[in-house]
Amino acid sequence: MPNGATPRPNQVLNPPANDTPVRLRTRRRRDPGGVNDVLAHLPGPSERRVAVRVTNDARRQIRAGHPWVFESSITSSADGARSGDVAVVFDADRRFQGIGLYDASSPIRVKMLHHGAPVQITPAWWRQRFTDALGRRAELFASTDTTGFRCVHGENDGLPGLVVDRYGAALVIKLYSPAWIPHLRNVVALLDGLLAPDLVVVRLSRALQREGASGIGDGTVVLGEPPAGPILFRENGLVLEADVVAGQKTGHFLDQRDNRRLVGAEAAGARVLDVFACTGGFSVSSAAGGARSVRSVDASQQALEAAGRSFARNRRLPAVRRCQHEPIVGDAFHVMSSLRAGGERFDLVVVDPPSFAHTQAGVAGALRAYRRLTDLAVGLVDDGGLLVQASCSSRVAADDFFAEVHRSAGDAGHRLEEVRRTGHPQDHPIGFDQGAYLKALFARVRRGGS
Repeated sequence: MPNGATPRPNQVLNPPANDTPVRLRTRRRRDPGGVNDVLAHLPGPSERRVAVRVTNDARRQIRAGHPWVFESSITSSADGARSGDVAVVFDADRRFQGIGLYDASSPIRVKMLHHGAPVQITPAWWRQRFTDALGRRAELFASTDTTGFRCVHGENDGLPGLVVDRYGAALVIKLYSPAWIPHLRNVVALLDGLLAPDLVVVRLSRALQREGASGIGDGTVVLGEPPAGPILFRENGLVLEADVVAGQKTGHFLDQRDNRRLVGAEAAGARVLDVFACTGGFSVSSAAGGARSVRSVDASQQALEAAGRSFARNRRLPAVRRCQHEPIVGDAFHVMSSLRAGGERFDLVVVDPPSFAHTQAGVAGALRAYRRLTDLAVGLVDDGGLLVQASCSSRVAADDFFAEVHRSAGDAGHRLEEVRRTGHPQDHPIGFDQGAYLKALFARVRRGGS
């Protein structure tokens, strides 16, 4: 959809709690040759079933519902297994444990689809698995104020390595494993039948982009017409944009939707600093909530330009029109240091950095970064003002994160009075321990420990 275009109203029916299709629109654009032209060259699923035998420890993990089988846990497997083959997992005594997708290139060698008694992985089984995931988002599908949310959350919805996000009438499929490439044609057909989107785009993880994904590239349109610009969608009544072809993640950080609403509810009359603002979700939410001024800090000029467009689109709201918005391009640490040196103070400071710990070895460095950010942030919050600090590092435990934030504030001579702690929204469920990554602290800053 071109920049500045007005999104057409959606007709959203009940999500498929049983087998009822969800229609995103009453009218659909269709490029009849688009799907076949793009996907026909990809390998299809094999009829082969790969027998995989695992250790007793892996058996216990599988019985507990864990979605991953590591290469080091496999004692034997059939020769010549390819990514995307259906793997039937047995224990050392050849007792059935579950079924998954084989990934020949990953240390997580089998992505588990099913645990327990034997089943047949048929088209009907696939349809039910997707239908169940969509049914969990019934409340979101029924909303007209929010049309951007996650439809499938990978392992946590029983579909490891696969994410599906909705932006209005567009769907973005993100693949984190080559195991999904042979099944992609069927996934697109299933989503088309259940959701009837105008547009489906495939995005690839960085690892898949490096390895190559059997001829499909990141940002490939597999259904519908290539968009002429960002896709517009609604979040809590605000009109936002997503670059579904080349933007970060799938085009927007959908997991912070609830936190953005909470920040907006605290913003009336506030001077707001939004650090790591990206495309300005927290900034626009603050303005809509009645903030008198917002400064958006990000290293990306392009991201802040998107934030500016979102402010412009939402100026129909009197509160947004009244709010003074100042984008600041620069390194967050440097900008915060400069603002503090200049004696600047804010009523509300939001610090939402990217993941600092991509491996376990990076956890210590991540905690140091969080401490530094807290030290800078509390120096910028007026007495009694609100600090909102988040972490999306799955390897950093929530208790460790919150403890470091409090410790750093105390070392700076201030006390944090907690308002709330938040985690995952409804459309980002947690299905296993490693599935938890998002945490945020809302706290009043009492300067000087008062």
